[in-house]
Amino acid sequence: MVDIHTILQHYTPITLAEMDAVKLMDRTDTKFVFAAAQLPTILEQLKEEFRVLEVEGNRQSRYETLYFDTPDFQFYHRHQTKKLNRYKVRARKYVESAIQFLEIKFKNSKGRTIKERIKTTEINQFFEAHQKEAEFIENKTGVTSERIQPVIWVNYNRITLVNNNHSERLTIDVGLQMHWENKAVDYSFLVIAELKQGKVMRSTFSHIMKALHIREGGFSKYCIGVASLYPELKQNNFKPKFHYINKLKGNVYV
Repeated sequence: MVDIHTILQHYTPITLAEMDAVKLMDRTDTKFVFAAAQLPTILEQLKEEFRVLEVEGNRQSRYETLYFDTPDFQFYHRHQTKKLNRYKVRARKYVESAIQFLEIKFKNSKGRTIKERIKTTEINQFFEAHQKEAEFIENKTGVTSERIQPVIWVNYNRITLVNNNHSERLTIDVGLQMHWENKAVDYSFLVIAELKQGKVMRSTFSHIMKALHIREGGFSKYCIGVASLYPELKQNNFKPKFHYINKLKGNVYV
């Protein structure tokens, strides 16, 4: 089987500057989770319609993300109980470009995802001494920075594809690993793909997923990671997701 790196070399590249036209900070997200062994075949079918983001000669970008929550895991529990108007707070480092952002993602009552961020010089674990970051968190979430604490690292490599004809991006995350202190979990047998569109439209990628009998479905790296590393927290609503993950781990395509 041809490896992912070789396939990506057949894509036309796009730069970060060129991608500014498709930032899609206000968008509709559709996620798909499938076995890593299926990815090469899928990438082969997309290479004529999409370009691939290239940064410093790399067509896979390393993302290192530190997620924050309150001591009682307020953000996690709102997601676990499927409440809308919910937030995720994270500090993310884009390794190849050496850029860091403090980001807040908001899922509104209409199911749209709105992301806002500010550039930072480093990933800070606590914000009391960083006024700009503290104000950003408090203004956007209504939660004081003193109640925000780091809870998990989520790291992976991302392939970003940009449609040649539509306002559409596809992110494909591989090599997923989570850790905090002395606890870690490896989900590198999974691929998490997310279709990001300014407005919902027909997509070649969605058609490929349908042909492979891969259903769309939410997958929060943050929440799955927290549920994996903090088993004492309530996670009933994630049990079907863990059942699906375990099937993929056994190379059972479902």
